Amino acid sequence: MIYLIIVTVLWAFSVSLIGEYLVGLDSYFLVFLRVFLASLIFIPFTKFKGVFKKLQISLLLIGSVQIGIMYLCLYHSYRFLTVPEILLFTIFTPFYVTIIYDILHKQFNALYLVSAFVAVLGAYIIRYQNVNSDFLIGFIFVQAANICFAIGQSAYKYTIEKYQVSDQKEIFGYFHFGALIITAVAVLALGNFEKMNPSELQWGILIWLGVVASGIGYFLWNKGATMVDAGTLAIMNNALIPAGIFVNILFWGKVENYVSLSIGTAVIIFSLWLHAKFVKLKKSKPIS
Repeated sequence: MIYLIIVTVLWAFSVSLIGEYLVGLDSYFLVFLRVFLASLIFIPFTKFKGVFKKLQISLLLIGSVQIGIMYLCLYHSYRFLTVPEILLFTIFTPFYVTIIYDILHKQFNALYLVSAFVAVLGAYIIRYQNVNSDFLIGFIFVQAANICFAIGQSAYKYTIEKYQVSDQKEIFGYFHFGALIITAVAVLALGNFEKMNPSELQWGILIWLGVVASGIGYFLWNKGATMVDAGTLAIMNNALIPAGIFVNILFWGKVENYVSLSIGTAVIIFSLWLHAKFVKLKKSKPIS
């Protein structure tokens, strides 16, 4: 649990730093550099011999999805949404964790659609005065990032348990290497090289994001995910939201409409509570 709490604090600052200081730089470049720096941290610890090939491939794929594709989607969302909106819309992640888990076990609960609809309603309230195509595109990007993050967490937890990995730092490098491959292809194919000139301040922020927030952060988060139950993990996924919004308001105060944000947040939190009730109801049903 302590690992998840530490990373939540780290990431609470990361989202605002990206939104306040890095917008304008090429997003593909930012993602690649962040993953590249994280990968460097784990090269000395990575065990390249004596690791099951299937485990290596699994971790490569998990990393490519959880932080490779996820980062690409998340960084694009900054072009369309404010930092508080991006943070708030990550509240959908527990929905995806539960739904993905059900899909893997070939089952589905239609009531989840009700709680998901309520959550979307909350998102609409926050921007009902300015719901345009840009907002919808940004919202979709965040949800794609949420889904990738949910898939990665579930798959990593399952993989570590399956192979009974005792020392995760010896194999975690493969996680970052998978993301590095995806982001390298993306920056070479789609990057705008004219927007790859960070200032000294931006370089400092990028190094911190790559080494600390990504390199150390994702290791501690995924390690922590293997040490708690799914319910605790879902709760900690949402702990970033109030922490991140608090940091953004405290240091930058960029929220334009506190009333809409408050009402929409309340509705979305209610949807999460409703979703938890549906999950509990499903578990309490006797097996027939």
